[in-house]
Amino acid sequence: MKKASISEFKGSLKCLTVGALAAASLAAAPAFAAWEPTKPVEFVIPAGTGGGADQMARLVQGIVIKHKLMKEPLIVVNKSGGAGAEGFLEVKNSKGDPHKIIITLSNLFTTPMATGVPFNWRDMTPVSMLALDQFVLWVNAENPAKNAKEYMAEVKAAGPNKMKMGGTGSKQEDQILTAGLEKATGTKFIYVPFKGGGEVAVQLVGKHIDSSVNNPIEAVAQWRAGKLRALCVFDEKRMPYKAKITDTQSWNDIPTCTEAGVPSSYVMLRGIFMPAGVTPDQLAFYVDLFKKVRETQDWKDYMEKGAFNQSAMSGPEYAKWLENAENLHRTLMKDAGFMAK
Repeated sequence: MKKASISEFKGSLKCLTVGALAAASLAAAPAFAAWEPTKPVEFVIPAGTGGGADQMARLVQGIVIKHKLMKEPLIVVNKSGGAGAEGFLEVKNSKGDPHKIIITLSNLFTTPMATGVPFNWRDMTPVSMLALDQFVLWVNAENPAKNAKEYMAEVKAAGPNKMKMGGTGSKQEDQILTAGLEKATGTKFIYVPFKGGGEVAVQLVGKHIDSSVNNPIEAVAQWRAGKLRALCVFDEKRMPYKAKITDTQSWNDIPTCTEAGVPSSYVMLRGIFMPAGVTPDQLAFYVDLFKKVRETQDWKDYMEKGAFNQSAMSGPEYAKWLENAENLHRTLMKDAGFMAK
């Protein structure tokens, strides 16, 4: 952080000793402290309660409190209306306000594309990518399918629009992934949207849906309890975490969907933004704050528990990643027929 220079004195200072000069200089012009929040900071979640974004934001809040990383409170607020548009528009309309931040998922791209709502990620200030989140194909533990290939054969045998895939929201990540899965396997699900991943997991345990593509953290409790079965992960390589979660399996034991004969992959952003029009010092405060969050053991434990892809970045690298992700989602949305007319 660049330090403010001490003001130069004008006039003759010949009569002062060196020690007195230094004391006078400091007394006349104390160094300025870097910017930090002067009132509570609102932490917006553009999604419902219980899902991956909600869990991560509340974890961050807890870490900030525990390690005293901010003097002012960090207040978590869910604004999920309009597939997250409510939260995004609030931040867009808070230009120059450094006391408001938002955690984003890929509805950062999909919501404006699907709804036509007047919003783009460039209407905000990118702060940091915290991680990338995985998606896993889940079924109820009582389903006879033991792997992804068997389950997709089960779906195909049932016929089009017979099996229910549960997910968070409409025309967002879970439904985009479902459309890609259908395209790759020649199947057709009834897609059932819910408000958050926590609710999706509960519905799958209760057999109200046949499968889901929940993030690991959204279904880990039910998997550990033996209520759900993980069939494959939608990534290019297996998750690296080898500690056993269930009696017999670690995250690393779950094959990629391609390995399992279902060629489909997709990962999701977990990132932080501020409103547009903030100062470099205000941005730097939050970049540093989230760097400190990621360095804590609490965060590292959460990354392993939720089997996250631990990619992290900020600055120009993050902006470039966002541009590429936006282009990818535009292609996926067009292919699925989800773009606003």
